[in-house]
Amino acid sequence: MGKVTGFLEFERVEEGYAPVAERVRHYKEFVIGLDEAQARLQGARCMDCGTPFCNNGCPVHNIIPDFNDLVYRGDWKNAFAVLDSTNNFPEFTGRICPAPCEAACVLNINNDPIGIKSIEHAIIDRAWDEGWVAPRPAAHRTGKKVAVVGSGPAGMAAAQQLARAGHDVTLFEKNDRIGGLLRYGIPDFKLDKSHIDRRVAQMQAEGVAFRTGVLVGGMPGEGPGAKVTNLAQETVSAAQLTQDFDAVLLTGGAEHSRDLPVPGRELDGIHFAMELLPQQNRANAGDQVKDAISAKGKHVIVIGGGDTGSDCVGTSNRHGAKSVTQFEVMPMPPEEENKPLVWPYWPIKLRTSSSHEEGAAREFAISTKEFVGEKGQVRALRTAQIEFKDGKLVEVPGTDKEWPADLVLLAMGFTNPVASVLEAFGVAKDARGNAKATTEFSGGYATSTAKVFAAGDMRRGQSLVVWAIREGRQAARAVDEYLMGSSDLPR
Repeated sequence: MGKVTGFLEFERVEEGYAPVAERVRHYKEFVIGLDEAQARLQGARCMDCGTPFCNNGCPVHNIIPDFNDLVYRGDWKNAFAVLDSTNNFPEFTGRICPAPCEAACVLNINNDPIGIKSIEHAIIDRAWDEGWVAPRPAAHRTGKKVAVVGSGPAGMAAAQQLARAGHDVTLFEKNDRIGGLLRYGIPDFKLDKSHIDRRVAQMQAEGVAFRTGVLVGGMPGEGPGAKVTNLAQETVSAAQLTQDFDAVLLTGGAEHSRDLPVPGRELDGIHFAMELLPQQNRANAGDQVKDAISAKGKHVIVIGGGDTGSDCVGTSNRHGAKSVTQFEVMPMPPEEENKPLVWPYWPIKLRTSSSHEEGAAREFAISTKEFVGEKGQVRALRTAQIEFKDGKLVEVPGTDKEWPADLVLLAMGFTNPVASVLEAFGVAKDARGNAKATTEFSGGYATSTAKVFAAGDMRRGQSLVVWAIREGRQAARAVDEYLMGSSDLPR
């Protein structure tokens, strides 16, 4: 694959970014993708390694050596055909996937891995530009009706696959636009929503019906769940859905944010990340957002060191925050992983995002003990450094500190999907509050309730977009097999 000696001749080339001073003024994408020559040289680095661990590193099992080779040879159309055969939405993963495939690249044992994600990005953008991405409506209709609840990447992938199998698919979304957490969880500067819109247009041409602003089941009225974005204008009961459709597939996101119940939590100015991020995306789309959260001129502290926290950093900088500090409870990881020890698995190492580069202080091994307020408004945080002792995280004596904070954003991950939806269908839950269902080849993705299936975050909990696409595709096959007795859909 690629050029026999390419991995010895060519270095890894990273995608570029627009300058910080320019990109923090807007919410548009700022990544500068590889040009044709750069992409071909990256493809040339694929080393015909015999056992392509990248395939298994990729949750959707993209056939990576093949499309690398085709790009190297300049056969972009067939490279797209290979990529499209395993991944419904490469324009999503090519932008926001952390690329576990690259961690598993054989070249990564003692060198820089191939820029697989950047090649994927280049292929799909060229495919759209050349008009190769086209609707593929089913030649024959089955007469079977399927409801898919939740229009994130799992729901979109499943709906597209089921429609191509000939079923009449209706995709339900409680908010006003399709996309789920792609739409209202990921900032526009990482994923422009026009990419979702043109996939929606393709899927409509393939026969998928979209119903937005429709809440299926119900929403919790109190507690953290009440902060879940819900723009529904009508409600449909679970009983009605199971009566009207031959199968129901639940693909909602893990939207329950993890809370931080320490003294002072009730103060104003403390918000979940999933309050800020959807509001900003709605404002970017031209919506009027009442009582929108603003970081302008404020000392912002983001609690949580993952991608969602990074998204809060980037958004706060675009608001014009006075300062941004990000807390992470775990110790600072090493800048470089021990490759012989961890390859081909996803390594724990320090990752600096484009949002961090735009301006943020990062604090590790730190725990928030108290929110301090004045006249009902948060004004500071009290913290302590922590360390591992006898396998437990404990405070380091004498490390208490107070940090100024006018706005605190909680980005500590998500605990489970909206429980009331699962309860409305009578679906059994696992110990983490997710829908209980296996991924077995036979009977996979089926819940404890007849003709109700679950996939994506609804089944596996908080995860990556690429895992959601994989589960949506596999669940579509399971539903198709349930309805027809067998299935030709890929798994």
